[in-house]
Amino acid sequence: MISSLFFFFLMIRRTQRSTLDRSSAASDVYKRQAIAQSSPGSIAINASILVGYHVAGIPGALITVVGSALPPLIIISIISAFYQAFRSNKYVSMAMAGMLAGVAAVIFDVVINMAWPILKKKRLLPIAVMLAAFVATRFFSVNIILIILVCGVIGALDTLYLQKKEVEE
Repeated sequence: MISSLFFFFLMIRRTQRSTLDRSSAASDVYKRQAIAQSSPGSIAINASILVGYHVAGIPGALITVVGSALPPLIIISIISAFYQAFRSNKYVSMAMAGMLAGVAAVIFDVVINMAWPILKKKRLLPIAVMLAAFVATRFFSVNIILIILVCGVIGALDTLYLQKKEVEE
């Protein structure tokens, strides 16, 4: 699971760089990636739906979903059947430990790329919410669903306030 996540995030980063270097349609790539990331479900499945639909319509979307979901499902089924044998294997354990470092680096990169635009705007509320969410999760073990709901409500209220302020000006 960790290795597939690591590979997927690495694939996203490499795809972003290579696509943006060779294409003038960078905004289109970012729009598709944003839709895939914001839709409920796995990012890989959502991205495959967008690409499949773009290439071949509904049949393409269905084929890419099956193609994206089937390999991990088969691999996880095999691993779960032989979990104890895999887990007790010292080479598998060492590989998993090594992948944790890669996953941490990718997560750190994603956090920096998501936080940087917020920090550049120099608005106090989003920065305070981001820090409060981190502190609540890390030090107080607050349920992540509660944090997401509270952050969503704060974000919605902030957006309404900014829209109201914009209309008044």
